[in-house]
Amino acid sequence: MNNVIGFVAVIVLVFVLLVLLISNIVIVQQSRAYVIERLGAFRAVWGVGMHLKIPFIERVVKKVSLKEQVADFAPQPVITKDNVTMQIDTVIYFQITDPKLYTYGVEHPMNAIENLTATTLRNIIGELELDQSLTSRDTINAKMRAILDEATDPWGIKVNRVELKNIIPPREIQNAMEKQMKAERERREAILQAEGSKQSQILVAEGEKQSAILKADAEKQAAILRAEGEKAARIMAAEAEAEAIAKVQQALADSLKLLNESAPNDQVVKLKSLEAMEKIADGKATKIIIPSELQGLAGLAASAKTVFDTEDPKA
Repeated sequence: MNNVIGFVAVIVLVFVLLVLLISNIVIVQQSRAYVIERLGAFRAVWGVGMHLKIPFIERVVKKVSLKEQVADFAPQPVITKDNVTMQIDTVIYFQITDPKLYTYGVEHPMNAIENLTATTLRNIIGELELDQSLTSRDTINAKMRAILDEATDPWGIKVNRVELKNIIPPREIQNAMEKQMKAERERREAILQAEGSKQSQILVAEGEKQSAILKADAEKQAAILRAEGEKAARIMAAEAEAEAIAKVQQALADSLKLLNESAPNDQVVKLKSLEAMEKIADGKATKIIIPSELQGLAGLAASAKTVFDTEDPKA
């Protein structure tokens, strides 16, 4: 009986130890860190992987995310240098770089960051007038990031970026700004209409200019073509006349060749001379000198011409 009780007690003890062992196995996920205390004192920061916690002695104080986080704070009332009250809400992008400092550096870190952000924003906006506040977002963001990053460094927090989400001025200022924006839009619309009219006139003038240029080019081309036609006609007439003269000269040369080949007598030569004299007489010369050897033949020819004219039945 005692053996059975002892065996059961051993089994129960093993089971309890096994449960304690399993329950104290801690697995840390990626981009996370666990802050561990031993008997109330800081022991270590566990990174990614499996860890074994000593039961009843060690405990996980804080589970910290190492990812970049976003904190969107409610609008804060701020007063500008020219005494205008505005509502501004901010967005902060931060990352925990030291889990130990984040755990022990400050109580309620997010509340501390929110209060620090509001204070810093009031200080910066208080040095600017309304117009500067509305147009200097990048400058305000840069100043706030530098101040917050330096202030939160002892807390193990790095501020990566600060953005002014909304800047809400008073209602009357909003109305004035809307009227100003409306006037600006109307002014731009008038400018655009004037520019459009100007461009239209320029296009019309350009079209008329191109039309005149094309018309002048057409007239120029027509004149060139007419001149080319007249030139071609004159060239063709000259070539035809030259060809006719060449044919006459060829015919004369052929006749002289035939005459030489047939051995003409003196009377035939004189007759040909008379034909040449006749062609000369057809010209514009007022005086013609007839050689003495042709005068007799000329008289004979004149007599023959008289006889032929007398015998003409039409006479």
